Amino acid sequence: MKKSIVSTLLIITSFSGFAQLKLARLFADHVVLQRQKTIPVWGWAVPNERVKIELANQIQTIQADNNGKWLAKFSPMEAGGPFKLTVSSNAEKIEVTDILIGEVWLLSGQSNMEWTVKQANNFKEEKKNANFPQIRHFFVEHEVSIQPQIDLKNGAWKLASAETVGDFSAIGFFFARELTQKLNIPIGLLHASWGGSQIEGWLSKEAMLSNDELKSYAQNIPSNWQEADSFHDANVRKKIFGNDFNPTIDDEKKYLEANYDFSKWVNAGSPLGQWDWKGIWAFRGNGYMARYVEISDEMSKKETTLGLGIQDGFNEIYIDGKLISAGVLKGNRKIVIPTNSWKVGKNQIVIKSGSMQELPWFGLGIMGLNEDLYVSGGSEKVSLANDWKLMPAFADKHSYVHSSNNIGTTIYNGMIAPLLPFAIRGVLWYQGESNAGRAFQYRQTFPLMINDWRKQWQDDFSFYFVQLSSYGANQSSNQGSNWAELREAQTMTLSLPKTGMAVTTDVGNPNDIHPINKQDVAKRLAATALNQDYSKNIIASGPMFKSYKFEGPKATITFSNVGSGLVTKDKYGYLRGFEIAGEDKVFYYAKAEIVGKNVVVSHPQNLKVVSVRYAWADAPEDATLFNVEGFPANSFRTDDWQTITLGQKFE
Repeated sequence: MKKSIVSTLLIITSFSGFAQLKLARLFADHVVLQRQKTIPVWGWAVPNERVKIELANQIQTIQADNNGKWLAKFSPMEAGGPFKLTVSSNAEKIEVTDILIGEVWLLSGQSNMEWTVKQANNFKEEKKNANFPQIRHFFVEHEVSIQPQIDLKNGAWKLASAETVGDFSAIGFFFARELTQKLNIPIGLLHASWGGSQIEGWLSKEAMLSNDELKSYAQNIPSNWQEADSFHDANVRKKIFGNDFNPTIDDEKKYLEANYDFSKWVNAGSPLGQWDWKGIWAFRGNGYMARYVEISDEMSKKETTLGLGIQDGFNEIYIDGKLISAGVLKGNRKIVIPTNSWKVGKNQIVIKSGSMQELPWFGLGIMGLNEDLYVSGGSEKVSLANDWKLMPAFADKHSYVHSSNNIGTTIYNGMIAPLLPFAIRGVLWYQGESNAGRAFQYRQTFPLMINDWRKQWQDDFSFYFVQLSSYGANQSSNQGSNWAELREAQTMTLSLPKTGMAVTTDVGNPNDIHPINKQDVAKRLAATALNQDYSKNIIASGPMFKSYKFEGPKATITFSNVGSGLVTKDKYGYLRGFEIAGEDKVFYYAKAEIVGKNVVVSHPQNLKVVSVRYAWADAPEDATLFNVEGFPANSFRTDDWQTITLGQKFE
């Protein structure tokens, strides 16, 4: 983008000091503009000044408003380019080059959307097939704000190549590549996502005010960050203590005493990782971590080594109320504990530590491996890799990082509001992991957000989303599943017009919340878009539960989207993943068979069928029902029994 001064005139205004002609950040070299829709272009100038805007062969002259804002709307154009955008005023001229007209998709959500091509499967091979200068990617930097922002602070459009594609959203790039290869048109990827973010951060205040459950929250949103930090501090304390208790220094001194009961502290399990992801979001300051350890008679008589991983903040280490070590230790900490420091049986370890020094963004927490956490002496070694409890030092000076999940609406204000009303074809969304604990409420918040964004854009654009993949346990319905309930909420959202869902339980990783197979996820999203937006007559999704018929101990399940037929992807030919329950509501793994375009499920106890469920687990690894086209069946249940997330609400 080139900018030139055509006059030495400088106009001083009360609004922005030295006024200047400016385009919104999105309108920069290599931008892709949406074809076949009105093209809005906006920026700022001297208040009430007239601005001339030229795009391709269209020319408009607009008068800026009293605040200097101007907005031009150009007639729809077909795919093509490159074009040039020129904006000029009495004093200045801006020129944007290499503009393409094509398809623009907004990418949003949390970390699985943010996951880059270089982090995805087969990066070395993907780099070889990345030379697509018609695919352009704009990354919206992470930003939270109490008030809606009018423009982005940074950002640029990048052309896809072997050198640049590693930093593109993996799902976004693979989706765009599918589209551009089949449609032969430019694709713009406007990427605004944030790992770990909750959906409430992406909602506007206006949307929250329209919802009965969120209205009270929206009415009390802080007006500045000082208020927000106090609000968040009280919320963290409430989650830990069950009320607004605010510990004093004397209260927290008791944490270091022998036999102090820390059972009600935050359950961390493993101490590895940031406290941000263990229920103590964005806290920066000192904190306590504690656990018990069993010491044998032989070990108590020996000099021992205490392994505590990597934590280079100031640490004080107490064993049964006695200070054993204090100071800063770099690298992998291995602390020598003198003989007779341990008692035989149960001992209490309490550690008070500060935030990491070399990595201050990390805050509280430990880095390293499970094997770095232990007590050893002689031939014995006791693992300390689990069973830790955490407690922030609220009485000490502390602060909060202004991050994604402190206050609702703030991601929308910082990362979505500045994009309005940039023309787009639709949205690709991958989020929900951070809302699984409130899955029942997601039935409201997810469609609320979709409707809100469409309202803000004044455009009923397409909205396609990725259903949660497989992560965690393959438990039965008797234990319940937050993730299955979140998938159900996502499925219900398909009742909104112009929506679509990519089922991905078969390409997840039960041991990693970030599965690296982003190619198949993107292809499924692309299939939906090709079918619904680009009139391609293709099968775009897998079998969806349609209806059921119960006959004694058997149930017949019918499906839509069966494509060329139902199949099972199991090397032994078994159809798995089905559960069945009688009137006692106890679920059993059930025998299931494909009969034509239906599935017949039998109760193993020969009881009268009351409910059938499929793939109802956090990680339903044994779900094997697909259509011939290779799309997996969606998880479902025939009952409407009370969910385990009912009543869990955003606060």
